[in-house]
Amino acid sequence: MSQQEPPAAPEDTPHGDPWQAFSQIVAGVLLYGGAGWLADRWLGTSYLVAIGIVIGAGLSLYAVVKQFGHVPPSSPEK
Repeated sequence: MSQQEPPAAPEDTPHGDPWQAFSQIVAGVLLYGGAGWLADRWLGTSYLVAIGIVIGAGLSLYAVVKQFGHVPPSSPEK
């Protein structure tokens, strides 16, 4: 019995776990939203939690794109 190798994946397929990207985004929103909530409680304001959520979402989306968005250069076809 000979074992067959699985077909090679194309180079343009994304690598990485989508659940990791999702969890990074959720963690960023929760972390910065929580920091905003604590700052609201400490300063007696009511808008810092919203600012924290927006900043957390933006930074975590940036981190996900930075980590998973890299597309390797393709070789020139002749």
